Amino acid sequence: MNIEQYMQRVGRQAREASRQMARADSQEKNAALRAIAAAIRRECDTLVAANREDLAAAHAAGLEPALLDRLTLSAQGVAAMAEGVEQVAALPDPVGEISDLKFRPSGIQVGRMRVPLGVIGIIYEARPNVTADAAALCLKSGNASILRGGSEAIRCNQAIAALVQEGLASAGLPATAVQVIETTDRGAVGHLIRMREFVDVIVPRGGKGLISRLLAEARVPMIQHLDGNCHVYLDDDADPEKALQIVENAKTQRYGTCNTAESLLLARTVVPRLLPVIAAMLTRKGVEIRGCPETLDRVREARPASEEDYASEFLAPIISVKVVDGLGEAIEHINAYGSHHTDAIVTENYTSAMRFLREVDSASVMVNASTRFADGFEYGLGAEIGISTDKIHARGPVGLEGLTSQKWIVLGNGEVRA
Repeated sequence: MNIEQYMQRVGRQAREASRQMARADSQEKNAALRAIAAAIRRECDTLVAANREDLAAAHAAGLEPALLDRLTLSAQGVAAMAEGVEQVAALPDPVGEISDLKFRPSGIQVGRMRVPLGVIGIIYEARPNVTADAAALCLKSGNASILRGGSEAIRCNQAIAALVQEGLASAGLPATAVQVIETTDRGAVGHLIRMREFVDVIVPRGGKGLISRLLAEARVPMIQHLDGNCHVYLDDDADPEKALQIVENAKTQRYGTCNTAESLLLARTVVPRLLPVIAAMLTRKGVEIRGCPETLDRVREARPASEEDYASEFLAPIISVKVVDGLGEAIEHINAYGSHHTDAIVTENYTSAMRFLREVDSASVMVNASTRFADGFEYGLGAEIGISTDKIHARGPVGLEGLTSQKWIVLGNGEVRA
């Protein structure tokens, strides 16, 4: 396969399909989504079998446990995938929405209309469910998409792609509106991120290595985040029961996700009553604690934390712990060491909660809730394309609205400018 020729063909087909998708109405798009969901349910056994082959190859290649966790797709996961597609179909269609329409002194009306971005390239690792999620969101928002999944999920991704294209065709939409790259050659990524004539935006979902490469090489604009070093801060006025439940869920529900808590901060006043209980829970669940000197004094199992630990996304049963003077130091620590993804405070103090919300510079900031809620499904967006820590265009979970932009429109009745 000539990679350059192949990618040029994919890009050209995507651009042509994007023009058809931009004029597709909600009924057509929803019909395609419902057909895709039905096909996914119908072929559950096929998808699980393809995933099983991917997992066998991944185990043989020595893939890390966090990636194996992301790669795994059960029958329950297939059902959730189909449900996610149906939820996107049920969401309001943002395309064509007109807002802020106002009369000007000249007599014209000026407003903004929401429109698709065009062609979206999505690069992701391990998770086969991203193929269905990304296809559904791009489809509903009137975009064409080029999906490049990780080589470790090639069999399952191709099986899902066939069902997506079946659903598109059944609704009279171009099958090339969603294309999953058929080769595992990494050269395909290099072409995809440079094809400005065909691709309008890149959405990478992967580790630091992938993001660093794209930041260095991409010519197409990106919506991205580097990592998820999420914090939970236990304030002076934290409720002990809430604190224990939130830390347990935020850290131990799943270790391999970007909204898992990797760092725990405690106000010095709550350390005697909260740290022993929380440390015992974490130790019981097999979580390694890497702490500051005050943490080491109170937690026998803890190991010394390094500066690197405070800035790390572990994606493993490891957590950094630090005792701070109070809210001000906690905010400074989070803004210095965090990844601007998701951070939470546990407190019963309204003033502290509002200050935390205002001053923590992250895409999602929470009060008395687990960081694991930072998710498009939990936010009511249906599926999500990813979580952005950028500050321009889209921030936080990126759903339908994040895959569109706005253009100015003017409505007149023969007015001319004086």
